[in-house]
Amino acid sequence: RAPPTSIFLRRALSYRNVFLLRSSPLLSRDLRQCNPEPPHRVLSLPGLEFFRESRRGFAKGRNQKKEKEEESASSTVEILPNMGPTIKANATSHMEAAIAALTAELSKLRTGRAAPGMLDHIIVETGGVKLPLHQIAAVSVIDSKTLSIHPFDSTAISSLETAIVESPLGLNPKVDWDRLVGCSYSPVSRHLIAICKVVTKSSEDGKQSIRRARQKAMDTIKKLTKNYSKDDLKRWEKEVDELTKKLVKTAEELCKAKEKEISSG
Repeated sequence: RAPPTSIFLRRALSYRNVFLLRSSPLLSRDLRQCNPEPPHRVLSLPGLEFFRESRRGFAKGRNQKKEKEEESASSTVEILPNMGPTIKANATSHMEAAIAALTAELSKLRTGRAAPGMLDHIIVETGGVKLPLHQIAAVSVIDSKTLSIHPFDSTAISSLETAIVESPLGLNPKVDWDRLVGCSYSPVSRHLIAICKVVTKSSEDGKQSIRRARQKAMDTIKKLTKNYSKDDLKRWEKEVDELTKKLVKTAEELCKAKEKEISSG
């Protein structure tokens, strides 16, 4: 009995001989003569061209689709809204509101005639709560030099008196039953100095409000770091800083004008 290796060699040689015979030109000619059926037709030239054009069209369509996706992505980046004007507009609104509040506060300070609004800035502590004077008492004018302060709650009259005496206005009210009267309002030197201190405090309060608006705008800009370039962020910060300086200067000029008015009597 032959070993398995010799069997595999004989089979391989027999397959090789068959392959060589089939590839022989003479045998191929004889086989064609014996087999009348025509050989299988290969793909013609027009068919090959159609196949090639189809593949080219498919590749071209895929490239166009990829280009459209890239253009869509790039257009998404380009249509980001310009947040600079919005941030500046919001900051301007808050800062101008601070200037308006400062102007209203300064308009209440007069040296020639008593006015109810001159006591609005005084803070009164009553019942463990601090409130502006105009929220716990009604102020009216008796004459050009005297004011009447009538508390809504008569138990708060002592707190009112203490707050008015300790205020920088230098007024000395007297208790008259359930109200305070006789707040002398004369343009003496000590009183003018006290009024100027009130102006200074109002100026600082106004500038602090402007700076708070600036800080709020800067915080908003910082939140946009991931979506906008550094150049855009720096430009917006510069615009907010310039706006802040401009309105701080306006507040200072208002207070200087008021101090000059007070000093001139």
